[in-house]
Amino acid sequence: MAATRLSIYNGALLLCGERALSALTDNVEGRHLLDVVWNNNGVDACLEEAQWEFAMRTIQIDYDTGITPDFGYARAFDKPTDWMLTSAVCSDEFFRAPISQYVDETGLWYANEETIYVRYVSNDAAYGGNLAGWPRSFTDFVEAHFASKIILKTTSDEAKIRLFVNPERPLHSIRGRALLNAKSRCAMSGPTQTPAQGRWSRARMAGGGNRDGGSNSGNLY
Repeated sequence: MAATRLSIYNGALLLCGERALSALTDNVEGRHLLDVVWNNNGVDACLEEAQWEFAMRTIQIDYDTGITPDFGYARAFDKPTDWMLTSAVCSDEFFRAPISQYVDETGLWYANEETIYVRYVSNDAAYGGNLAGWPRSFTDFVEAHFASKIILKTTSDEAKIRLFVNPERPLHSIRGRALLNAKSRCAMSGPTQTPAQGRWSRARMAGGGNRDGGSNSGNLY
């Protein structure tokens, strides 16, 4: 079933041992607490945690002609408003030429290129902000994150609180385990990665020929 704001709230409340809501208008403390988490960019906080494939967006950005840097890199690029986390910055549209020389500062990227290509985690309604497109494991993580934010207000049971808030071993908390599981499943759902070309192979190519022995058919590159 696709995630909704109500289902996220109820998943968080279930983890806390609280009664589920019938609607987002229920006048109960749990709903009010979860509203605070939601309105304080609770979902964005989860999107910032990893390179989520389902939230990944790729765009071309030309430099901002209205900005002239005082020193350093020659050009400035505006960050998109839906940016959450950078995955790659390259000088070509196929992402084969990563740009290693750039600076990320206060809503801008600085580089020497005139055009850059950026792959990033987006909170846009068509990407990470599309709850219906979330994998189940990410929904579980969001629910655990929301639960961890309200648990101190819903119980005084220290043992229960430590299941969610464990500064010494954060990855062993309910939230931490949910995050690790979501990351693991995201990694498995990504495209197959081609191993980097070795030095010996590059040396052979220097003498001519293609990587596949002369034929381009079936080439993964």
